[in-house]
Amino acid sequence: MTHNYSLTTTVVKAMALLFFPSLLFGQDILWERSYGGKHAEYLYDAIPTPDYGFILAGSSISDKNGNKTDINKGDLDYWIWKMDERGTPEWQKSYGGSQMDILHSVTITADGGFILAGESYSNKGFDKKEDSKGLSDFWVIKLDAKGNEMWQRTIGGTGQEKLLRIAQTKEGGYILGGSSSSSKSQADAKGIVDPFGKSEDAWGSLDYWVIKLNKDGEKQWDKTLGGKYYDELKSIEQTTDGGYILGGYSNSPVSGDKTESNSGLGDYWVVQLNPDGEVLWQRTLGGDKDDNLAVLTQTKDHGFILGGSSNSGATDSKTKSSRNGTDFWVVKLDNIGNVLWQETYDYGKFDALTSIVENPDGSYLIGGYAQSEKGAGDAPKVLGKAIAKPSKNQEGISDYLALKINAKGEEVWTQTVGSNGDEVLKKLFETRDGGYILAGTSSGTISRDKNSMKGGSDFWIVKLKDKEKKEKERQLIEAFPNPAVSYSNIVVGYEYKEGFVTVFDINGRLIQTIQIAGERTVPVGLSGLSQGVYIIEVKTDVSKDSVKVIKK
Repeated sequence: MTHNYSLTTTVVKAMALLFFPSLLFGQDILWERSYGGKHAEYLYDAIPTPDYGFILAGSSISDKNGNKTDINKGDLDYWIWKMDERGTPEWQKSYGGSQMDILHSVTITADGGFILAGESYSNKGFDKKEDSKGLSDFWVIKLDAKGNEMWQRTIGGTGQEKLLRIAQTKEGGYILGGSSSSSKSQADAKGIVDPFGKSEDAWGSLDYWVIKLNKDGEKQWDKTLGGKYYDELKSIEQTTDGGYILGGYSNSPVSGDKTESNSGLGDYWVVQLNPDGEVLWQRTLGGDKDDNLAVLTQTKDHGFILGGSSNSGATDSKTKSSRNGTDFWVVKLDNIGNVLWQETYDYGKFDALTSIVENPDGSYLIGGYAQSEKGAGDAPKVLGKAIAKPSKNQEGISDYLALKINAKGEEVWTQTVGSNGDEVLKKLFETRDGGYILAGTSSGTISRDKNSMKGGSDFWIVKLKDKEKKEKERQLIEAFPNPAVSYSNIVVGYEYKEGFVTVFDINGRLIQTIQIAGERTVPVGLSGLSQGVYIIEVKTDVSKDSVKVIKK
């Protein structure tokens, strides 16, 4: 008998893709790192940097020990780390008052610096320059490119405020997204109303609270949005039309600003604002149980991708039932909030989606963590199918979970990473070299994929390499931002031992020289220079190159 081996191979490959999608696109673990002191650290955010490295942001209760270089000020303190592409720490900063300060969000700013955002329970003292206004407040700290503090703001009412996200706006200001239980701020004995208080009354026990700051941290406006019960904002960003998209969790019925009824215990609640903070449209999405939105982002087609977790059945606006406990639930909307597609992804007893990023090719990276099932054995599930990856057989332990889907929501690959303890993944993103960073918190000891630990709970970072991707070619030197106002970060795209960075004006006159010793990112100050074009030369023991930088 004659066999058609080409056809047979094609059929086998097709069956493998159908039943074992993650096996065809498995990811190599390049390295893993633990960061922390002897006690506890909790990571809440991480972002890539132009020099192929990344920033880690969260809170720490440890003192100066482990690989933490700053003392603890009170309870939890803000803690930010800058890492190179290999996960080697370049610098770290810690900020805190006498009480608990939780850093939830970090963003690189247009001037090459950073802005930190979270919640603070501390009064004035240590790094905190203003007293608390209530139970807890928004606390925002602006850093320059060298990590030096430029300004900070304490913002809030007499109740509880929780700031989860900050983003820079097109004109150089900032949009803050969080939640508040405070009523409208009242005038003091002198008739003065706090400019960093609340301008509107609360609707329920907790409301969305959005604040617009200018580039110097002065408040331009604030907006309270909610119904009669509980509404917690989880994600915010500026849209291409200059407005803002908000997403979070709501169990309020039609009341206050809420115009659509609640479906189950809680739903996704998405609100689109115009540039002045006025509501353009809103959508409530959910099934008969609990649906908790974690993140949303505008996509390249000007629509939106929403990600969170759901244990609802196929009811109301949910078209696919959760398969086993709580699953990932991803929804794609058009530019006015109509549902284009949705998908449910099941991996274990409890699956919590925490991160979603659109890739340049229109695919999406989804990050979260999955809790194992008792008696699951050594065959975890991917979309309900067993995959050949060993897993622990213990109920209630969570692993990092990375998922890549295409533009239609179809799975491309899945990767789990973990130890013998709990891992809570907060951010997953692609680095400039084509790898993937998984960033979160681990309480596990050295076991399985984890080969390092510092304390009871650490920042734990894992870098994966996509076997199917070729590493992108690097430029020898780059400047970011460019054009620049006060700083431009010069990014060196190769390893070296020593050298100099020299700034010349367009006529060749030497302005300044900076000695360097292996730094891959060199902040160059431009604030004292007049507007125009400057030449920045990088001369090392490896190469000599230059780049033009425009000073605005």
